[in-house]
Amino acid sequence: MNSARACTAAGCSHILLFIPRRKVSGHGMLKTFHIRTYGCQMNERDSEALGCLLEEHGYTLAPGEETADILIFNTCSVRDQAERKVFGKVGLTKRLRRQRPEVIIGVIGCMAQEHGAALLERFAHLDFVVGTDQLHTVPGIVAEIARERSRRVATETGADDTEALSGHRPGAVSAFVSVMRGCNQFCSYCVVPQVRGRERSRLPEDVVREVRQLAGQGTKEIFLLGQNITAYGIAEARRDGTYSPDASPFADLLRAVNDVPGVERIRFTSPHPKFMNQAFLDAVCELPKVCKAFHIPLQSGADRILELMHRGTTAKEYLARIRHLRERLPEVGFSTDIIVGFPTETDVEFAATRQAMNEAGFDMAYIFKYSPRPGTKAAEKLPDDVPQSVKEERNQILLADLVARAESANTRYQGRTVRVLVEGESKRNSTRWTGRSDTNKVCIFPRTDGMQPGDLVDVVITRTTANSLFGCVAEEA
Repeated sequence: MNSARACTAAGCSHILLFIPRRKVSGHGMLKTFHIRTYGCQMNERDSEALGCLLEEHGYTLAPGEETADILIFNTCSVRDQAERKVFGKVGLTKRLRRQRPEVIIGVIGCMAQEHGAALLERFAHLDFVVGTDQLHTVPGIVAEIARERSRRVATETGADDTEALSGHRPGAVSAFVSVMRGCNQFCSYCVVPQVRGRERSRLPEDVVREVRQLAGQGTKEIFLLGQNITAYGIAEARRDGTYSPDASPFADLLRAVNDVPGVERIRFTSPHPKFMNQAFLDAVCELPKVCKAFHIPLQSGADRILELMHRGTTAKEYLARIRHLRERLPEVGFSTDIIVGFPTETDVEFAATRQAMNEAGFDMAYIFKYSPRPGTKAAEKLPDDVPQSVKEERNQILLADLVARAESANTRYQGRTVRVLVEGESKRNSTRWTGRSDTNKVCIFPRTDGMQPGDLVDVVITRTTANSLFGCVAEEA
């Protein structure tokens, strides 16, 4: 198939810049690729799917950046720090280009979508920039660059690349499954609607088919992904006139996935409290395969700040959802996202966030110091007036609280037996294995004969830290 014609048919928006910079021997000489991933689980899933697509086109995965013929950076724009990290790393590849002129270097994902051709202007050694809706065009673009000594930009939105990007690496104990893309919430600090577009949900039967295939290959845990996952199916229901505020298409999807034979556990991220209605709450409490650990972004415990953030919910409403789940579930864990130093945040409002975090009882949280993102309402209309030193101080206070809560929460597991899904060898000690409990606690335990990744084992907890539980398999305890 002619890759140039295929890209045109897919509606790609390419900028072709022919440059006499170097001579590349052609597609046949480019054998290996490496993808460096930054950011969220959605990016991790995109990288996995793109890797499978490249393999379908005859490429093989290189063990590292230094030996890859094609080097791809899958990027994140959500935080300024993430962007700076990518800029620094891409800049360093100039040395690699001098050493190996035949290497093709590209940037994909959210930064590519946001900055487009400006990245080619900033980095003269960069070959291609591909946005979030055009990842399926990467194999064709790489072939064109190798053949024509050109540079490419593909950032057009709206392409349906679900089928082309449905590949999974076989044998994984846990697998990400994307159920929707984009977000319609337009939180004032967030670039996701800009770089991922509006909400588009996959058909439930397509999701279930993918889950069945994974289960048939031995996958035990399904991790459903969506930027605003509890809004799954709602945009489509509103368009076709079937929307009901009492319904939850995502709850229906959870029930369908729960019924797939071979699936042992279901996780998902990230829910928005605005869409956590009774139908959703009933599903996550009743379904036995849905893990009782929920990552629910709070962002702030102060209602005025939440309104400036355009979150669409209050701290009281958020905490009511937490209490509801705690009352119905004998064992449950919560994690969250928090932004400190949002424009105009006062000491009193920071204290409200601290209090809300303690009341919710989070034993895990991602705490970020606010940084304005170009193109967002907060960056356009609100002064970044909280000093960096204050942001850092507030960040450290919440981190200290978090460690204390996590240590206390994990201590309660001492002497108890927990059911653990074995994930594989511990990164720090090859004589030990690691896995996770239903409530997402990392458990470390000695290897035993016959144990395999994907097994469910009972572990007696003998020691705990803020981050992990340590123990022995029940028969050996």
